[in-house]
Amino acid sequence: MSQINLAAVIFDMDGVLIDSEPSWQAAEYKVLSQLGLPISLSDTEQTTGLRIDQVVEYWYRRHPWKGYDNAATAEAIVTQVAGEILSHGEVMSGVKEALEACKQRGLKLGLATSSPTLLIDAVMQKLAIRELFDAIVSAEALALGKPHPEVYLNCAKALGVTPSQCLAVEDSFNGLIAARAANMHTVVIPAPHEASQARWAAAHQQLTSLKEFADYLAQCAAK
Repeated sequence: MSQINLAAVIFDMDGVLIDSEPSWQAAEYKVLSQLGLPISLSDTEQTTGLRIDQVVEYWYRRHPWKGYDNAATAEAIVTQVAGEILSHGEVMSGVKEALEACKQRGLKLGLATSSPTLLIDAVMQKLAIRELFDAIVSAEALALGKPHPEVYLNCAKALGVTPSQCLAVEDSFNGLIAARAANMHTVVIPAPHEASQARWAAAHQQLTSLKEFADYLAQCAAK
């Protein structure tokens, strides 16, 4: 961090701003089980960070089913997740403080997510934080979602800053790889049960929650 002039912070959404991973996993498991796939709830962790059409394709390749309709299956999962978020969605610990710390330091705020617009709208409504962001970008319509870096590159462009001046905050390995490939500095906040995995060494910094983020920004500024 000492060699860059930080101008923006770009947050992932699911698992970073809102505790939506349980909703994603439950919806994915329910819909795919109804299609006859022999998967467990824990198996759904394999697709964390992927765009929903990639999730459906991932499972179809492993357990093909009759009448494959990616769009219909994806819509069924997303609709259920959106309802769960609006009804039971919980903000991740430290979100408001982290966003405020960025604003206090004059940093632009971006959102770069694999989630479709329907879910972005649900989360922004639930958390009432849309007005804080200078750019909100989805990988929904891109040829490739995370771990491809395009959604992060698009967000940096929308913010009017170079990727190397951006700090990306992620919770998934697919998202981390996308941000690194976009030449951004990275903070990863993995789920507690995954926090000890060696792969997180790919990030510039690992935190346990966004409660630590303001202090991390202060340390970076002091370098």
